Amino acid sequence: MRGLMGGAMRREWRVGTRSSPLALAQAAWVVDQWALGGTPVTLVPIESEGDRVLDRSLEEIGGRGVFTTTLDDALVEGRVDLVVHSLKDLPTRLAPSLELAAVTRREDPRDAAVLREPGHFEGLPAGARVGTSSLRRAALLRQAYPDLVVAPVRGNLGTRLAKLAAGDYDALVLAAAGLLRLGRADAISDYLDPSWMIPSPGQGALAVEVRTDDREAVRLASSVDDAEVHRATDAERQVLDAMGGNCQMPLGAYAERDPSRAEWRLWVFAAGGGASPARLAWQGTALEEGVAWVASELVRWVAAERQEGAEQTGGRP
Repeated sequence: MRGLMGGAMRREWRVGTRSSPLALAQAAWVVDQWALGGTPVTLVPIESEGDRVLDRSLEEIGGRGVFTTTLDDALVEGRVDLVVHSLKDLPTRLAPSLELAAVTRREDPRDAAVLREPGHFEGLPAGARVGTSSLRRAALLRQAYPDLVVAPVRGNLGTRLAKLAAGDYDALVLAAAGLLRLGRADAISDYLDPSWMIPSPGQGALAVEVRTDDREAVRLASSVDDAEVHRATDAERQVLDAMGGNCQMPLGAYAERDPSRAEWRLWVFAAGGGASPARLAWQGTALEEGVAWVASELVRWVAAERQEGAEQTGGRP
């Protein structure tokens, strides 16, 4: 039998994934989309640093790359053939020998509120305790609902929901995509509008990463690529890259196409140490122009943040 590139068919495909129930479900979904021609697939669970270290914040242990570096190492070393990531976890700057071969169709990109008691997020009383692991969500929540107590929560989805049920929190704010992929739509009390709760770059999409020199794997992976989602998330990740690529500041970026007007919309949020976070919105037909405008505005905002910090400490910018 012949393989995808006309050579001998592989005996198996080894697909690396984090070991959490959500990551395994995501990898299995991607595999189900491939036309494998009878070639068996082995999912290879790999525990990431972010899964091992639960007593410190993600920013303390390395930020965006803590869920991906161990898997990328396995890919570079040839222990797996492809890796499936949540795109929002993947840094913008990959190892030279790796490439992002596919971005899948997007599950719901919004954040969702899960309440311990029946009700709606806007009805939470002052002092209610809201759990999130995300600096971005925490900053947006504090800006929109200053009377709520925003507190960190770590662990996989099941662990977080158990902490909510035990009364450690009155509500959680999580990515809707994870709840939906694990069949827990019933847990969602409210979907939070992305025009104010701006999602993380790439949220809701999955990424398939491969070695650049493995053209058979590139072709297999690219068969699940969604061109429009890839373009939108590329724009979001370009905003992230403008801020350093492995951003440890609260940052959201979300692009979507309005089919009725053949236009793109781009929302961006960033917060630093100053009192004034950046909140930007752009709409137009050329998404690349929107990214360039946002990047230039963020450069100005960063300079203003540094100036403000210098003035507060009596130093020089």
